[in-house]
Amino acid sequence: MATSRLVIEYDGTAFHGWARQPGQRTVQGELERVLAVVARREVPLTVAGRTDTGVHARGQVASHDGPPLPLRNLNALLPEDVAVTASLPCREGFDARRDALWRSYRYEICTRHVRPVFGRTTALHLRSAPDLDVLQDCAALLPGTHDFTAFTPTETEHVHFSRTIHEASWTATADGMTFTIRADAFMRHMNRALVGTMLDVAAGRLTRSAFAALLAGAPRSHAGMTAPPHGLTFTGVGYPPEILRPD
Repeated sequence: MATSRLVIEYDGTAFHGWARQPGQRTVQGELERVLAVVARREVPLTVAGRTDTGVHARGQVASHDGPPLPLRNLNALLPEDVAVTASLPCREGFDARRDALWRSYRYEICTRHVRPVFGRTTALHLRSAPDLDVLQDCAALLPGTHDFTAFTPTETEHVHFSRTIHEASWTATADGMTFTIRADAFMRHMNRALVGTMLDVAAGRLTRSAFAALLAGAPRSHAGMTAPPHGLTFTGVGYPPEILRPD
């Protein structure tokens, strides 16, 4: 059977995350509802990165069996906080999660004196600016393979806690700062826990050496806070070029 991929963007504010849940509004639930109408059959999706409640996405990818479905038809039926930006054929058997080489995220912080009206659902507002140099020092420790046990909830479905970070950095923006990270994979709450813990280091509640020690594996209680979800956006996923081409 043919395999296709969807490229998706969504505002996660009103969603209970990506994954389908009984009685909850989720991104997967909305998409599969519309796919079933357009395809006139059930169309289960496999996604590159499952996002939590309140987390947004640009460039999210999901795979499904069957030929590509008309983009116009899909978007005509979808609610305004989710859109399919591409519906494309790919190699038979393509799996959006299993075949991914990397995923990327960004976390946005606004530090202007007046709280933002536009962007209030996509950036964390802090009234005092964290020390950007300290945040950059922390981010410089992340590239490489580390044990991220300290950055995921104690009650977790994960069995292996090592992840390889390809790049991580903090940069100044007009209204504040942005953290960007790219890795082979992420665990639940991992990015938000990293951001929250780095903010704790910048505030002097945790030392840089203590942050470095966390990357060798430690209980969740040794790390810092989990940053709120609304500042986090899934920004992309990479695949081997040949697997994206139809047979």
